[in-house]
Amino acid sequence: MEEMEEYVARSGADSYGHAVGIILIDSPTPFIPGDVGNASSFKYPVLYRTVEGVTVDRLINRFDPGNAGAVVRTAKDLAAHGVRLVTSDCGFMLRFQKEVATALKVPVALSSLSQLPFIESTLGRGDRVGVITANGEKFDRELLTLAGMRNPDAALVRGMEGCPGFKGPALENTLRLKPGPIRGHAVSLAREMVAGEPQIRAILLECSMLPPYAAAIQRAVGLPVFDFITMIDCLVGASFRKDFTGFY
Repeated sequence: MEEMEEYVARSGADSYGHAVGIILIDSPTPFIPGDVGNASSFKYPVLYRTVEGVTVDRLINRFDPGNAGAVVRTAKDLAAHGVRLVTSDCGFMLRFQKEVATALKVPVALSSLSQLPFIESTLGRGDRVGVITANGEKFDRELLTLAGMRNPDAALVRGMEGCPGFKGPALENTLRLKPGPIRGHAVSLAREMVAGEPQIRAILLECSMLPPYAAAIQRAVGLPVFDFITMIDCLVGASFRKDFTGFY
């Protein structure tokens, strides 16, 4: 007689079956398909929690380290629901990576920038990676070091803040977003980067709002394009391995 299955409720959980827990910053930005904040961007179930008080202003413009406690509590709430890994919807959340990773027992990757060491390992001598960020004026070298790059000079960083259609919803909390102008600006920015620095061998999109334009960027420059989605897909793939079937 087969042993009957039994499930035990997790303390603090009110729903089950989520593969990924995603910490959202406190912003009213519309999340279109492809954005980390849009659940249809993923082929597996995700669970969202907003960390109140961690706004664009307090994370990007005037970083407030005092928000670490709130971020950790939000991550713990997601972990209590049984998620296999925890991420976020802003690359600048990398500043809280150590605190959250130390507090949780599941893998934590709060920023797409965490892929930089891997990308760096694929580069030849003198090669570079182009980083497109939400705000180049606020992106400092410390983020590259926190990400684990051995040679931060191998990264060429450019920001999207010069695009009004992006700056409004991403950095100023306006409630409307038109993908067309953002796509055009992101593609032009990538083309300019590669034209100005032929040694660029890959593009990394820091901002969680930029994956919707990754395919267009790749068509324009013909290079590998990394972003939040590639990072999360990789971690989910490692967390839910399946047996191989095929022919021999």
